Amino acid sequence: MKNNIVRDGEETRQHLTIKDWSKEERPRERFLLFGEDTLSDAELIAILLRTGVRGITAVELAKLLLNKFDLQSLAKLDLPSLKKIEFGESATGTKITLGPARAITLATAFSLARRMRFEKSDEKKKILTSEDVYSFFYSRLSHLPHEEFHLLLLDSANQRIMQKRVSQGILNASLVHPREVFRIAITENAASIILVHNHPSGNPEPSSEDISITRKLVEVGKIMDIPIHDHIIIAGEKYTSFADRRLL
Repeated sequence: MKNNIVRDGEETRQHLTIKDWSKEERPRERFLLFGEDTLSDAELIAILLRTGVRGITAVELAKLLLNKFDLQSLAKLDLPSLKKIEFGESATGTKITLGPARAITLATAFSLARRMRFEKSDEKKKILTSEDVYSFFYSRLSHLPHEEFHLLLLDSANQRIMQKRVSQGILNASLVHPREVFRIAITENAASIILVHNHPSGNPEPSSEDISITRKLVEVGKIMDIPIHDHIIIAGEKYTSFADRRLL
């Protein structure tokens, strides 16, 4: 039986289920026997999926997922998007999808991973660098399929007071008005502000609109005596700091 196991790069298994594999080949048993480091990304995902679909084993299904998306892209998908992923059609012409149960399991695992990073970033209250801001907002913004504009309000010692979402949608002057930004800052008795928004495209470069809005808010901040310390654009694993690049 073991000789019939098809490995990476060989022809897809036609009739074997994971239960037919030897214990040394099954992902869960290998995890127990040898530890997580011996498993591929596809095998770890297969453990989460638990079962395959219509003649496709969980491992094969995981490999198909990773052929469509890398891990970062897969982790950014919301539940409706995960449920809709298609893997062709069955012999009867029915579309083969991930399905709700497997999609929920994956979405839950990715959500827990983001929350773990969120908790770690929350431990540090004082903001000293652009990296501190990026770490704090990474789990909040890096995976979103739409743009959001947030304020990070600081006290006179650069300690975080709070973060506040101001708008959702492509950043433009109609969505981000100085009146609203500084109303929030005054209400919360903030000494300074850091602007933060995300680029779902994965490109951290600021647009002309980003630069224009930032400079307008910086000028109002000077008048209000509530300085804008930075504007951070988060694009997945990358970010741009206006302060670091002397764009303020």
